[in-house]
Amino acid sequence: MTHSRHVVVIGGGVSGLTTALTVLADSPEPVSVTVLESQPTVGGIIRTSPFAGLPAVDEAADAFLTRVPWASQLATELGLGAALTAPTGAHAYVWHNGMHTIPGDLLLGVPAKVRSFATSGLISPRGKIRAAIEPLLPRTTPKDSIGHYVRRRFGNEIHERLVDPLVGSIYAADTDNFSLAAVPQLAALTTERSMLIAAAAARKAAAKNPAANAPIFGSPLRGMGALIDTLADRVVALGGTIRTSSTVENIERHGSGYEVSVSGHTLTCDAIAIASPAKKSADFVHGLNKHAATLLRKWDHASVVLITMAIPADQWPSHLTGSGYLVPKPDQRWVTAASFGSNKWAHWRPTDGSMIVRVSLGRDGLDVMHYDNDQLLNLALADMKLHLNADLTPTEVRTSRWAESFPQYRPHHFDTLEEVEKSINGHGGGVYFAGASYRGIGIPACVQQARIAGESILKHLASLSQ
Repeated sequence: MTHSRHVVVIGGGVSGLTTALTVLADSPEPVSVTVLESQPTVGGIIRTSPFAGLPAVDEAADAFLTRVPWASQLATELGLGAALTAPTGAHAYVWHNGMHTIPGDLLLGVPAKVRSFATSGLISPRGKIRAAIEPLLPRTTPKDSIGHYVRRRFGNEIHERLVDPLVGSIYAADTDNFSLAAVPQLAALTTERSMLIAAAAARKAAAKNPAANAPIFGSPLRGMGALIDTLADRVVALGGTIRTSSTVENIERHGSGYEVSVSGHTLTCDAIAIASPAKKSADFVHGLNKHAATLLRKWDHASVVLITMAIPADQWPSHLTGSGYLVPKPDQRWVTAASFGSNKWAHWRPTDGSMIVRVSLGRDGLDVMHYDNDQLLNLALADMKLHLNADLTPTEVRTSRWAESFPQYRPHHFDTLEEVEKSINGHGGGVYFAGASYRGIGIPACVQQARIAGESILKHLASLSQ
């Protein structure tokens, strides 16, 4: 390179910050990086704050999956590896006319053994018979809908009471309208004739992994916000610039590079990483390619409200020793899931013995954002009275609203994304996507995309000097 190159990263969540870190840390030549975040703070939908006398209780994701390497490796790189903790191992429930412990021998809700549902009171006798014949059914051709495929294989009950609650709670999704290809663990089970047999083989193979007995999830003791804070500090320490409250208005090509209009100013750069939600990105992508902007604008994003409560110890039902529960869609009124945080995390236990409970409301097809905070609390408490058979009066409440924060991967999502990328980069590369809207939801998937985007940017910069 004959002069310092400039990279603009749009979005200051974990994807954008990790992209910036990758470019700064791995570039063989001087490079400047500017991260633009429209909100007053970085982190996207990762946020941690004090609650009920505890210094750090997460307002959204409270952990990341450790059995894929990306997030764990990032935490280690940032010096947080020794500060990671794992959940207690308390079991989870599904509520269906009462609490039912989630059966063992499942892979994202898909049974790996007949006994996983045969002995469970969650599935009716008729549902058990229907599910048990799955290995005898002929091969089913996937149509890229989780619900369509699982219902065809196991019947409605396995889907509605196991697969959909488990997958739907992760993605705030209606799995009948969610891409099968977007959940690789499930998509891999469709390569065999029987999902049950494929799930059994997958679990057997996983058990042989040396890390099989390691915790499935991990989190910094100071909460997921510590990951963001440390990541942002590292970006700045490496010479990167982070500009918050900076809304990107337009992007246009400028020679071999780009001009980015942001909050009344213009930045020139050689490459761009778009790590912001698809629907919001559509507005400023319009200047690059109208067709791509139209496609991005059609992306659906679900909204979720997470209410955190401190429940007095004398009100908490003593028999509820699990980590929380999921509510199947046919049983849902408002609450989709509840986490018993003080059972799940040993460091989330207030000195007065209160139970920290986090309750989720809203999902794709169940919008709750039009209710005010008091109404949402009343709806949550009414549902919990039904589910727990207990009147609860929280001593402290925190409401976290996440508007349009959960992208919905509709069937054939990845075909549409490929069309977007080809439309934008058809006349020269330099624009790369990373983040939850694009190639995977969840912190590890976002980190993986960011690593790939960062390395792709460095290859592009190198090509400009040849």
